[in-house]
Amino acid sequence: MFSPSTYRSRREHLKQEVGSGLVLLMGNKQVGMNFPHNWYTFRQDSTFLYYTGLNQPGMTLLIDLDEGTETLYGTDPTIDDIVWTGPVPSLDELAASAGIGQAREASALDTTLKNTPLERVHLLPTYRDEHRISLLKWFGLNPGEISKHHSDSLIRTIVEQRLVKTDEEAKQMDEAAAISADMHLEAMRVVRPGMYEYELMSRVHATALEQNGDIAYPIILTVNGQILHNHYYGNRIGDEDVVLVDAGAQTSMGYAGDLTRTFPAGTAFTPRQRDLYNIVLHSFESAVFRTKPGVLFRDLHYLACEKLVEGLKELKLMQGDPAEAVRAGAHTLFFQAGLGHMMGLDVHDMENLGEDVVGYPGDLQRDTRFGFKSLRLARKLEPGHVVTVEPGLYFIPTLIGLWKEEKKLKEFICYDELEKWTDAGGYRVEDDFIVTGQGYRLLGKPVPKTVEEIETVRREHL
Repeated sequence: MFSPSTYRSRREHLKQEVGSGLVLLMGNKQVGMNFPHNWYTFRQDSTFLYYTGLNQPGMTLLIDLDEGTETLYGTDPTIDDIVWTGPVPSLDELAASAGIGQAREASALDTTLKNTPLERVHLLPTYRDEHRISLLKWFGLNPGEISKHHSDSLIRTIVEQRLVKTDEEAKQMDEAAAISADMHLEAMRVVRPGMYEYELMSRVHATALEQNGDIAYPIILTVNGQILHNHYYGNRIGDEDVVLVDAGAQTSMGYAGDLTRTFPAGTAFTPRQRDLYNIVLHSFESAVFRTKPGVLFRDLHYLACEKLVEGLKELKLMQGDPAEAVRAGAHTLFFQAGLGHMMGLDVHDMENLGEDVVGYPGDLQRDTRFGFKSLRLARKLEPGHVVTVEPGLYFIPTLIGLWKEEKKLKEFICYDELEKWTDAGGYRVEDDFIVTGQGYRLLGKPVPKTVEEIETVRREHL
């Protein structure tokens, strides 16, 4: 945890901005995998964690904006609990560690909320059934009705506050990105033709665990990089395969990293693999170079897409003006995702509070066309924002076949030449950056990125 003053300061800001009524922040509970006491790994709700630092299950924070009081609700451990867990802090001790003035048993919250008009309570969007059940119990709210009662003022205050990372948060994110870097370097060093993906994935995960971290999201590790979120690990890695690894660490305090590297299983990329990889790398470098305060992240996305088109033109896979091709959406045959996203306590920061609230504030409107709609972030960058940059090229045979049959955007796509490339797979590069007063800073530490750097690692360790 940070110091109690950090969490008090965060809550004071919240109280000043939201106004009147009650702010209800629900922590997460333990969830059974296949029976009640065989639990999934516990992960605290990130908003609750941001305002309390408490990473224990079964707690709720209620802030009375009119009275200026804060109450932590939970349950003190019984001797039956302690037999299994050992000594744990009391509810009063947990409240004190977060600078919260008072603590009460969870049963008291039932009485308080059942006697409180719903219109006085500021609610956040829910993503767990346990929270929906609680809202049904307290207010008679059915799951389908909850969204009508979300507090826009609370959501927007939290988003604007959490978007800007403090120095102590930046240190946590440096740690997360540094562990993530070690995960990727380990994969790059130990991969061997003949291994199974799951063998390599286990080494990546172990690297995070060995540094008192864990994974921030399920690892993507695949020889089929054209499947954007591929969580199948059963393929045997071949001599001429490239391996795409998208993996990030989570620190013990919950802050996330998110890196991607694509590298050969052998000692070198093939000529075709090298060409595609360098197109992605140039797109990445072009977007990173332009990252600074005042720039719309959406414009960085468009720039990266144009650079992808320029590279594909050199390979005779596309034609025409790159800017016009991007405006028409021709690049989305090869790049169906967005350039990146915000990151913090969530790998896609605050996505549960509303992707458009985080990424499209004010008059910014999401483009709902295929490919464009997957851009999570469009907003103007400010110092303290943490973003990922991750362009890619993905050759998806089914998608190529559909577009070719329709002759879609044939003025930009060279379908005859593309027939030779349908098995090209997928490539992406991703790093994490914090926006500074003048530009940006890489979080963590560098991981080999150029063809020469990657091939040097492969030759030294094969």
